[in-house]
Amino acid sequence: MPVLVGRFARVLAVALAVLAGSAALAAEALTPEKTLERYLTAIQDQDFDEAYDLVSKGMKTDRKTGAVKTREVWVKESQFIMQLSEAKIFDFKIFPGKVEGEVAQVPNILSSQDKFLNQLGVEEYELYTLVREDGAWKVDQQEMVIDKAGLTRWFPKAEAKP
Repeated sequence: MPVLVGRFARVLAVALAVLAGSAALAAEALTPEKTLERYLTAIQDQDFDEAYDLVSKGMKTDRKTGAVKTREVWVKESQFIMQLSEAKIFDFKIFPGKVEGEVAQVPNILSSQDKFLNQLGVEEYELYTLVREDGAWKVDQQEMVIDKAGLTRWFPKAEAKP
């Protein structure tokens, strides 16, 4: 009996190690586009706990103190901002990005509405910057693309009408 228990323990340990390794590889295997899709889906669903794992340390850093915000603080702040602005994401369309080393830029057309900046729900042409942190892509920055050159570069087939 002790021999069986010992073998079972070794098999279980190997299986757990394989599973842990698979989870780490799965996180590393996410492309910048897939990472952005997961992030936007999490924000759309107001699942800020999920979004926390998809953003860079820079996006979680308190500008006053320079400290990285805890999950709890970041989630509460994100919930407050979404509630205050009455923001709703209806849809998004992610385009192929460009990767240069540890930085990727991924364009997206966002269909959303809020009570401050986009009351009419006009489509927004965005460019996300993602960075590699700890072997995984993380959303680091978002900017609006409004100039014709940027629209032509990042959305060549889209009917861009800012």
